[in-house]
Amino acid sequence: MFKHFIVLEWKSFFRSASFGTNLVLKVFMVLLALYFMAMFLGLGFGIFPMLEDMGLNPFTTVNKYLVYYFVFDLVIRFFMQKMPVMNIRPLLALPIKRNTIVHFALAKTSISFFNLLHAFFFIPFSIMLVLNHYPLPNVILWHLGIFGIIYANNFINILLNNKDSIFYPILAVVIGCGIAQYYKVFDVTIYTAPFFEGLYKTSYLAILPIVIAAAWYYFAFKFFKNNLNLDEGLATKSAVAKTENFNWLNQFGTLGTFLKNDIKMIKRNKRPRGTILASAVFLFYGLLFFNKVEGFNHNVGMQIFAGIFVSGGFLLNFGQFVPSWDSSYYQLMMSQNIQYKEYLSSKWWLMVIVTLISTVLASFYLYFGWHTYLLIVVGAIYNIGVNSHMVLLGGAYNKTPIDITARKGFGDRQSFDVKTMLIAIPKLLVPMVLYAIGTAVFNDNIGLLFVAVAGVLGFAFRGKVFNWIEKIYKTEKYATIAAYKQKN
Repeated sequence: MFKHFIVLEWKSFFRSASFGTNLVLKVFMVLLALYFMAMFLGLGFGIFPMLEDMGLNPFTTVNKYLVYYFVFDLVIRFFMQKMPVMNIRPLLALPIKRNTIVHFALAKTSISFFNLLHAFFFIPFSIMLVLNHYPLPNVILWHLGIFGIIYANNFINILLNNKDSIFYPILAVVIGCGIAQYYKVFDVTIYTAPFFEGLYKTSYLAILPIVIAAAWYYFAFKFFKNNLNLDEGLATKSAVAKTENFNWLNQFGTLGTFLKNDIKMIKRNKRPRGTILASAVFLFYGLLFFNKVEGFNHNVGMQIFAGIFVSGGFLLNFGQFVPSWDSSYYQLMMSQNIQYKEYLSSKWWLMVIVTLISTVLASFYLYFGWHTYLLIVVGAIYNIGVNSHMVLLGGAYNKTPIDITARKGFGDRQSFDVKTMLIAIPKLLVPMVLYAIGTAVFNDNIGLLFVAVAGVLGFAFRGKVFNWIEKIYKTEKYATIAAYKQKN
């Protein structure tokens, strides 16, 4: 039966209307995966001699910080790893055991890149341990215990994706522990490091992570199986209807009608609401680059990169999925007397308004100096003048529908994923190049001027750009409608 499922997914991929887009993204994702594999492989072989040169015990040091490694792994999974997605509803009408469906869905996560990537670090590191006279049986036990924890993380993530109220408090506690350790108030590694050391020193302790991983698999299996039915697990939740008129937007005519629709969608659905959360998280992204950390603050390209991200979190996340947000009723909307330009203008104004709000909220970066805040302001100008148009242009070729009402675990509801980042890359390279050229030839202020002028020019020619984008949307209209009819 698993073979049949694999064949169905293979056919689904190649017969999808978005095959061309998916294929290009797959190529970029493979290249990105190869890059991370090479990085982890180099780190796996290189960390042992590097720590020795620093006068540290490599094995003890790695064990000390593994707790943060696994927490970071869980955070990355929460935001970026896809949940088990299958075209489940048609399968429920067929003589296929529910256990088989659920086991296959969970098996897909077991061979996820997020699990396999760790092997490129821990296998080379284990080889280095053996080459440096660590007993092979003990290293194998430690290695098995580590991968038990990795797979436990995999199945914990499946359940945590339905429990945001649990994930964020836990994350806050871990971040608090990290801050406390940095300021030498409390060191959590004193209590966690002996456990990881015990995986190596005590033979029976290595079995514990494997047992825990098996237990989490069982819990995930029970959760999926109990919710694998049309009248509960796969049904859309109903809630008490609330009337929100937003009458103050009526003065903007058709534009106001579209804005009201988008605001209601964001307020009432978790996935689009997640774009607001993402933009809030992006506000603090600049702290990685503006806090005088060696290697970051001296890289002029990365400075404007941070400026674009701080103000453009909502634009890059929400804009990438225009018009997919409206895929459930796109066919009906296109049958009405609606001008594409008005529809696109509503999306543009929503992104611009949130970008301006983000720029104002980011004023706390004035703590790092006026130049730092100017990087964010200039990034916002570029986002409004150029990137806002680029995300709308990319949306014309976006043939992937979004089910904003899907329940987690049975639908793709992640609001931040690898594909979003890949599509965002070209939007970040141009301002980085402009800023680097201006800074190299003249100075930092001229570099900022180059980026700002590009944004102003984009805004000045907004009308012509919108006409061009509108023509492309009209050309892709029927292909988009056909793609949105597909549910796989």
